Amino acid sequence: MLTLPPSVRLFLYTQPADMQCGFNKLSMLANTVMGHDPFSGHLFVYFNKRADKCKILFWDRTGFCLWYKRLEEGSFERISNPSKTTSLEINMTMLSLILEGIDLSKAQQRKRYQRPVYA
Repeated sequence: MLTLPPSVRLFLYTQPADMQCGFNKLSMLANTVMGHDPFSGHLFVYFNKRADKCKILFWDRTGFCLWYKRLEEGSFERISNPSKTTSLEINMTMLSLILEGIDLSKAQQRKRYQRPVYA
């Protein structure tokens, strides 16, 4: 999987995405719909309607990269979105569990230190 520095954030697009979309359309979704800068170096995660395909878009300082996974069987877990926003921030652990097919409702993470965020 991907190894990322802690400064990289992951944003999940909560609506089904068209998996025929390429770099331009996905970066446009990140910018206009999700409200984040696609050139920030953060990861933007998209799933299709059947949740059997996933694309991850990121900028690596010289160009856009696209990571794509298609399941041969089964589907990825859908994240609940009670606020009905188009974007949710998730962490690398959650993304790894989703991509590996782990049921998030049964997974429990032990308490870890989180640095306070100051506005």
